[in-house]
Amino acid sequence: MKTIHLALIASLVGPSGALAQSVQVVRLGHVGPTSGGMAHYGKDTRNAAVMAIDDLNAQGLVIAGKRIEFQLETEDDAGDPRQGTLAAQKLCDSGVAAVIGHINSGSAIPASRIYRDCGIPFLSPGSTNPKLTQQGYKNTFRMLASDKALGAAVATYAARELKVKTVALVDDRTAYGQGVSEVFKARAKAAGIEVVAEEFTNDKATDFSAILTKIKGKNVDAIFFAGGDGQAGPMLRQMHQLGMSDTRMLGGDGICTSHLGELAGNAPPLSRVVCAEGGASLARMPGGNEWKKRYDARFPNEYVLFSPYTYDGFMVVADAMKRANSVEPGQFGPRIFAADLKGVSTHVRFDEAGDLQAPAITLNSYRNGVKTPLE
Repeated sequence: MKTIHLALIASLVGPSGALAQSVQVVRLGHVGPTSGGMAHYGKDTRNAAVMAIDDLNAQGLVIAGKRIEFQLETEDDAGDPRQGTLAAQKLCDSGVAAVIGHINSGSAIPASRIYRDCGIPFLSPGSTNPKLTQQGYKNTFRMLASDKALGAAVATYAARELKVKTVALVDDRTAYGQGVSEVFKARAKAAGIEVVAEEFTNDKATDFSAILTKIKGKNVDAIFFAGGDGQAGPMLRQMHQLGMSDTRMLGGDGICTSHLGELAGNAPPLSRVVCAEGGASLARMPGGNEWKKRYDARFPNEYVLFSPYTYDGFMVVADAMKRANSVEPGQFGPRIFAADLKGVSTHVRFDEAGDLQAPAITLNSYRNGVKTPLE
């Protein structure tokens, strides 16, 4: 009996001598395009999700008397709306407590309804189409600025600082491309810029010679490309081949990545790119430089753009759980609206729609092939 008694005590006592707490596993979901033409974006956010889960587990959080062990469940949406909804339903069915992911608006918007229906919080670190948070869902949040801010900022800068008078629009017809293009077009016209051509492509295209030839005939000052860097890179190379190196390329965060120079082969038109991203530059993020050092040490040469917002999304969810003293979505989900968290990317506070109260915007150019914030 003495041996059994000692064994029982040992099973209840942790290494420090304190009574051991039971462990509760909490699964959190991540979705991103980890295959296809946008795989570099999705792998970047998946890396941040892995870092966040490891950092949270290192904290040894105790919620409702139980030590929490977070586990990551990750799905690939390939940037495709249909695959995105399938991924969302799979995560709902698996019982995740929240999802941080879907950087493509075309994937995020239809997926948001599924998360609404299954009652779990959804935080997007990359979807910038304003419609995401205009649906009235009380579980949907955006971790960076929307297209309203991005498109408007580029148009205003183009008119005031670059003295652009004429522009051609090229839209990849995704939800993101259409959203940012519409905002830019309206603000550009209001600023006195004439939109002299509107062309359309898709997010898988790599040959833009026909479109660019038509635009060249219009002799425009700039092209606003509403799409991703996987298309913007080849487009810049082809602009150079067609003698359009003096034509500016303008864009939103889709093209505004550290990989654009490589994808463009550092073609001369790259030096005339101006693009906006929906957050502060890494150097100006509250915890950007230190976090980037840790990221690079673990995932060398894989940083793209949206990983700081992904990381902060996981921290926002964990913070809401702590404040609610619950890991049940119905309990901690509403607490996300009251977030007041000093994150890596920004001081996270949401408005009643689920958007950041004071989202930062950074305009960038490319100097010697390197993305560089404009002063």
